[in-house]
Amino acid sequence: MKATPSRKSDWPKKVRVGRTSVSVYRRQNTVGNFNFMVANYADGERRFDSYASETDAMEAALRLARQLSERDVMTASMTREQAVEFAAAMQSLKPLGLSLSPAIATLAEAVKIVGDLPGVIAAAKFYAVRHKRTTAKLVKDVVAELLAIKESRGASPYYIHDLRIRLNRFADDCCKHCCNVTTSELQEWLDTQKFSSQSYMDYRRRLSTLFKFAVARGYASDNPVEGVEKIKVRNGDVGIFTPGEMAKLLEAARQNYPDFLPALAIGGFAGLRSAEIERLAWSDIHLAERHIVVGAAKAKTASRRIVPISDNLAVWLAPYAAKQGKVWPGTHEAFYETQSDTAAAAGVKWKSNALRHSYVSYRFAKIGDAGRVAGECGNSPAIIHRHYKELVKPTDAERWFAVKPETPANVVVMAATA
Repeated sequence: MKATPSRKSDWPKKVRVGRTSVSVYRRQNTVGNFNFMVANYADGERRFDSYASETDAMEAALRLARQLSERDVMTASMTREQAVEFAAAMQSLKPLGLSLSPAIATLAEAVKIVGDLPGVIAAAKFYAVRHKRTTAKLVKDVVAELLAIKESRGASPYYIHDLRIRLNRFADDCCKHCCNVTTSELQEWLDTQKFSSQSYMDYRRRLSTLFKFAVARGYASDNPVEGVEKIKVRNGDVGIFTPGEMAKLLEAARQNYPDFLPALAIGGFAGLRSAEIERLAWSDIHLAERHIVVGAAKAKTASRRIVPISDNLAVWLAPYAAKQGKVWPGTHEAFYETQSDTAAAAGVKWKSNALRHSYVSYRFAKIGDAGRVAGECGNSPAIIHRHYKELVKPTDAERWFAVKPETPANVVVMAATA
């Protein structure tokens, strides 16, 4: 189809293809030369494309007229469904200030790059996350802010101590802004520390806490810990003390560390966790009613529970009946130092979490009720069955709950050996 210039010699000139026409204008610039401009409505709004010569302008106008003419033909042949779809597309683009032609061209190019339409959406979401506005802040400074907020909200000293030790160790090795830390860097750091499987997962949890905080405060766009490998923690044999070892520990505490003796006895004969004992007050211990109340704010599981006071534990706690304040009056660090010193004085090798493990093992062997033991200890019957079933014999349990400071015939002598 040939372009037919207008017969008029004056400007503007028109280039026609079918029913479609495109205007070409001539304008004289400030130095007396002529520029030629083509009125382009292809995107729905008029713009002028400038050319240096009339020939170039007329050729461009012809190409544009052909393009618009083909579009008109397609529009005229649209079915009702196609027309509705076109109108819906235009309506979707209107709030964005986009016209259909450049939007389609951009989308086609994007699909060509990523391979399919869902891939374009995924790429856009990834881009949006990675380019989210963040405030640059060094890892060590975010750690300090997190610790300060946790302390102001009354988090337990044990939890704060654990966060401080683990996160500061990471911050010492990672002198970067939080927003620039990647999953691969975190993975490499954890892999090169040669942690045990339990320590690896403990550090992974603490790092996740740090980066969740960073995301919430705008210091990072996402949490890179989510992509870090999780590993299975294989629990070894549950370490427990024998009645003879417990007797030695209590005697060593009675002679050398009397302030620590109640904590030791409560751990072994009531099964409270070390962190729970550190939070425990004497007002939580009801000797007359023979139970200890572990409040929700003091329990690891944030659930209130009542733990019975056994006969031998009542004897050990009786001298402290008039005490007030906290059961353990010292610091978190001093608790574990005294624990270690007591074991050394007793000549007994300390075993991690052995006081609680011992209580659960001997208590389950004595009463045979996993649900009841689980309720006293703040965990589940499944855990009791999995880790403590048939670990000790009922006769061992009788000896364990017979360890007292007196030495009648029916109790274990303080100097007894395993």
